[in-house]
This record gives sequence, C-alpha cells and structure tokens, in this order.
Amino acid sequence: MSSESFASPAVPTPTPAGARNQTDVYAVHGADPEVLAYAMARYSRSALSMRESLAEISAQRAEQFLNTFYFQYGHRSIADLAHIAFAVERLSLLAAIVLVDEQRWDGQERSTRYQNFLKSGWYLPDFAADTASAKLYTDTVHSLFAAYERTTASVLEALRSRVAKPAEMKPETYERTLKARAFDVARYLLPLATNTSLGQIVNARTLETQVSRLLSHPVAEVRDLGRKLREAASGAAWNVQAQAAAALAEKISAAAPALKEEAEAFLTREVRTAPTLVKYAEPNPYQIETKKELAQAAKEILGAQAIAAAPLPAPIVDLVERTESLEAELAATLLYSASHYPYRQVRDIVAALPEARINEIIELGFKRRGRHDEALRAFHAGAALRFDILMDIGGFRDMHRHRRVTQILQDFTALHGYETPETGDAAGLTEAGIVADYQSAIDNAHKASAAIAASAAPEAAQSALYLLPLATRIRCLFKMDFAEAQYISELRSAPAGHFSYRRVAWEMFVALERQHPSLARHIRVTDFTQPIDLLQR
Repeated sequence: MSSESFASPAVPTPTPAGARNQTDVYAVHGADPEVLAYAMARYSRSALSMRESLAEISAQRAEQFLNTFYFQYGHRSIADLAHIAFAVERLSLLAAIVLVDEQRWDGQERSTRYQNFLKSGWYLPDFAADTASAKLYTDTVHSLFAAYERTTASVLEALRSRVAKPAEMKPETYERTLKARAFDVARYLLPLATNTSLGQIVNARTLETQVSRLLSHPVAEVRDLGRKLREAASGAAWNVQAQAAAALAEKISAAAPALKEEAEAFLTREVRTAPTLVKYAEPNPYQIETKKELAQAAKEILGAQAIAAAPLPAPIVDLVERTESLEAELAATLLYSASHYPYRQVRDIVAALPEARINEIIELGFKRRGRHDEALRAFHAGAALRFDILMDIGGFRDMHRHRRVTQILQDFTALHGYETPETGDAAGLTEAGIVADYQSAIDNAHKASAAIAASAAPEAAQSALYLLPLATRIRCLFKMDFAEAQYISELRSAPAGHFSYRRVAWEMFVALERQHPSLARHIRVTDFTQPIDLLQR
C-alpha cells in the first residue's frame, strides 16, 4: 500500500477574523490633481478606499481641505501628491536654465543637437528709451545667428569630407547623424536670448517653490514666467479632448435634449489643475535679501583676491578634497554661490578665517528664513565628492539634468572666457577654416554685452546677459556620492554624447582616479582622449 493511502485529509486553515490576503492595485485616471491629492491624503485620516474617497470628493471639498491642512497646518507633503503637466513655449535659453533649476523636476527641452534653432526666434528685453542699447542688442543677436548658420553649413561640409558613409547606412541616416554633429559645434554661437520650448511635470509643492523662486529673480522675463506658471496652474487647463468632448455633448443634446445640461456640465467642464496649492506663491524675501547680503559678504572677503587661474589655464574639473570643517564648507558654499571664484580658492580663504567670522557667514544664510522657507540649497553639505566644474553653458545644460546631485550654480558672466571647439571629435572649426570667424563672433558678443551692462538703462546688466553665447564658460559646484560620480562618468563619457560633457565626464573620472584609484577602477568610463566613431549615436 502506498504511503499516500495513510495521508490525512487536507483541512482548510481557518482565516482569522479581519484578515485580508488579497492586495488590490489599480491605476487611477480622470481625477483632477488637487482632488486626487486630497483623496490620497485621506488614507491617513480615513478608512475609505481610493474609489470610495474619489466618489464623494468634489473640487470644493478638496479646496477646503487643502486650505486647512496645507496652508494653516503646514502639511506640505500633501502637495507632493498633485502632479501637473505644463508646456512652456517660446522662453529664452536663459529663462529655461533658471526654470529647470529644481532638484525635484521632470521634463524635456528642445535639443540643440537635433533641431535647427534658426527657426526659434529670440527674446528682446524692454530697453525703454535706450534705443542705442536696443539696436546693439538686436544687431548682435542677428550677427550670432548668422555665424550659427555659417558654422553649421561649414562644419557639416567638413564632416562630409572626412567621414565616409558606410555602405550599409541609409543616406538620410548618414546626413541626419552628421548634421547633429555639426549642430554640436554650431550651438556654441547661440545666445542665451534664443527661444526654446520645454515640457515639465512637477508636483504642486515643487511648483509652488519654483514659482516663488522665479518671482524673486532679477530678470524681468523670469519673473513674468513665474506669474504665467501660477496663472496656468490656477486658471483653466488646456484639455486635449476638448473638441471631441464638445462634439459628443452636442450629439447627446440633439438625441436627448433633457440631458443637454448634464452632458455639457460633465463633458465640457473647466479643469483647474492647482487653483489652491499655488495661489499664495509670491516673491521670496528670504531668497532676495539673502542673495544681496551674501554678495556683499563675498565682496568684502574675496573682493581683493584675483580669481585663481582665470580665465586660463583654469582646470575644467577640480575634485576638491575635504580638509575643512562642516562649518567652513557651509560658509564657503554660501560665498561661492554669490561670487565667481573657484570653490577651492573660496574654501581655502574661508578655512583660514576665525571661527566667529565663519559663523557670521552661516548666520547670513539663515537669518531671514521665514516659517515655511526651506533652507538655501547651499546648506546641502557633507557629500563625499565635490566637483567644481568650469565649462561652456551649452554643455552645462546637459549636466544640469543630474538631479541626484546638489548643484550650486554661479551667475552668468563673461569673466571666465569661452570655449573654442577646435580639435578632437568636435571636428569642425579647424577643418572648416572658420576658427577666426567663430572667435570674432563670440568676442563681439561679449563686448556688446559689456557695453549694454555699462549703460544707464533699467535692468541693463540683466539684459546684457542674453547676449552671452552658449560657448561662454560658467562655473558650478556639483556635490555627490560615489554612485552618482560613477553614473555620470559612465553615462556622459559615452561616444554618442556631446563632446563638451564627454570631456567633463572623463575629467571627473581622472580626478577621482587620482584621489581614489581603488574605487575608480570600477567605473566603465570611455576614454575621451581616444578617437570615436562619429556616426555612432
């Protein structure tokens, strides 16, 4: 007899009272962002399911809840639950850089390597009665765009002569790939006035801080952008299904007149994505006043010093080893953010200050902080790796996308000179015989910018920044852990990338290898000094 004959019959295990073993997971679609945020927040205050909550919540009830818990009690995490998509079109490159400077940001912008920016147009500041500055500004922009067009054509022709089309590659693919490489060079001539477009998806808390930060900015276009974002969030959203919904409402009304009002109310109702959560976003006095005070402190402490190694041979990447106290790091980062000095130079000067003076600098960063203000980004301190990077603005815009690092960006300036992409896989200016033409266009733009900044027109100094081409160098401090340094070095050094950030990623690796050789051997970096296949994308 088999052993199975003696087995006891299976007895179901009794389920304890209240036990629920079936997890329910479902995606939610169709709820307004603030209503959905309220429904999710109710998980902490109600036993109702999401379906039950959404069935009974109205926009009015959501507004009442948010007014109480978000504004009165300061439960800002609720706003993390409301995500809003925006299209931001025809803003300058300058404004776009400021807009996306958020650590909690998701979006995409027009690419300078896949699109011809001659079609974009450009931003013209209000020069009021200063017609001379307006003319100089306009003439300079036109000159830069003309140089951009010449450079694109010349570099593309040089690349065609140097890089043969593989037999297996389609002609249109070959042409498109080389054109992208040509745009990689030509984009250095685009002024910050150039228009671009982008899409962003942010939660309402990020949006509120973003709007407040934009409204606090010294550039008029950026402040106007903040107001428009606030209006877009609180006003009627564009509904991609609006025409189809209106047509369906008409059909229902014609077939069943009694349902006309109900159909129109449901199908054509106006949706406001975040009418409550951003309505109080205003300029931030903490940011405005602290920036002024830090600039004054930087002038007093650093002003007598020459900028180290400026403009050349400044290192493109400096991995600043940790030798100072946390207090000195904080004070140095605050002054760095309000100056144009290298971080190593600022750190060394600050570290030599008396402890009391270091604490005074830190106090400047805190003293005007309001009840609901987040501390300045400069207070994100303690990261193991600090890379001070000096690179062209165009390449920086690609590095700017790395949100897992703390980025302390200095203001735009022509003090550090500009990049001339002559050799390596930049492949163009020298071969095309247009180095002199390129440098003349950049030099003239910098001179025009300085002339406008020196004029008496209101906000002249800010308007002058728009004339800085993307070739202009900018300094930014990137603080990160090893995993992020590994990720950036591997990703950005790959052959398909732009040569500007490929060089930076390689230099980051070299600096890391110099200080931490046993760790650097685990990084799968692509050697920037070796030739690459220009047709690899």
